[in-house]
Amino acid sequence: MADFFQNGVITTLQNLGDRSLEDLESELEEFSKRRGMVLLLPALYSEFETPAMHKIIDELKNVKYLYKIILGLDKATEKQFEEVKKIMSVLPCSVDVLWNDGPRIKELYGDLTEEGFPGLETPGKGRNVWTMLGYALADKDAYAFALHDCDIINYTRDIPARLLYPIVHPALDFEFNKGFYSRVTNKLHGRATRLLYTPLINSLIKVYGRNKYLEYMESFRYSLSGEFSFIRSLARGIAISPTWGLEVSTLSEVYKNTSNKRICQTEIMETYDHKHQELGDQKSGGGIYKMSNDIAKTLFRVLAQQGVVFSKASFKTLLATYFQESRFEISKYNALSKLNALEYNREKEIKAVEAFQEAIKEASEEFYEDPMGISSLSSWITVRSVMPEFSGKFVEYVKKDNE
Repeated sequence: MADFFQNGVITTLQNLGDRSLEDLESELEEFSKRRGMVLLLPALYSEFETPAMHKIIDELKNVKYLYKIILGLDKATEKQFEEVKKIMSVLPCSVDVLWNDGPRIKELYGDLTEEGFPGLETPGKGRNVWTMLGYALADKDAYAFALHDCDIINYTRDIPARLLYPIVHPALDFEFNKGFYSRVTNKLHGRATRLLYTPLINSLIKVYGRNKYLEYMESFRYSLSGEFSFIRSLARGIAISPTWGLEVSTLSEVYKNTSNKRICQTEIMETYDHKHQELGDQKSGGGIYKMSNDIAKTLFRVLAQQGVVFSKASFKTLLATYFQESRFEISKYNALSKLNALEYNREKEIKAVEAFQEAIKEASEEFYEDPMGISSLSSWITVRSVMPEFSGKFVEYVKKDNE
């Protein structure tokens, strides 16, 4: 059973263990009569070749409160797209598959690019999420949107239920909900959160001073989780990052667009297991190293937009502070592992921290040279103001693809 401790500036909704999923879903079915709930699934075709995706589909077969499922499909041929449509057709609600590599959606990306909207030439989770969101917003009956990854090995239907419940309950006033959970098997996982994000936030506070944004970012128990939900009025005004800084960027956009009182985080499962990323390094430019670089630049950029002044000297101080903070985190997790008889390889943890330190250094140099960085994908309210006819064409094209 979880604790009920509340800290930080947002509401934390723990799972206290006594309420059945069936009872929760019964209420959601009642709420669904007035508030259409949409599940967004960003997926690669390759994920349909894994047991995780088929476990997700089997669980969703028993979900009755969803108005619609939208699956954004990347890296798929036409034959694979047709196969995915057939696989998804077993679900009880309406399912629309967005074939992002298909000629129709590519044409739409071209239309947007011609109008000056940036970032659409680069495929990835960020563009996929943005595309699904734009399509979902074209349906006036869609009220709330939940999103989760498609590589969750131990998936249960608790995830969409606990993501959606706080934002659709008529007696609650939340606009955004972030999922959190534990990342533990026989050892601790979640290196990017434990050893990069947390000590980096602590270091930024020490070097540049405590402010409302950093207090907010510090409040999330699992800031880098890929599971979140929000209501329509908030979703339409949010810009989406096409980089690996998607989760941090989304939290930052939510911060700018609503009140902390309307933001919560919910424990959506006891422990979470998914495909683990390789650490990577500067030479390869991939893995968690690349994610760390993008996360750091996103944080620098948002702070700069709020008036924080960065300099080469302060970045050097930040690196020294991160060195100290990250080693303190290692000592914490070493103690936690010993108490719970978990495997703990201190050498690997130090190696990860050294990679993250190099990623932060590289990010600071890149930010100093180009503080604007890669542009986010524009909010959908902006797209519609420039191209009012776009949503109709989008819906028509997806309908043709799904015939």
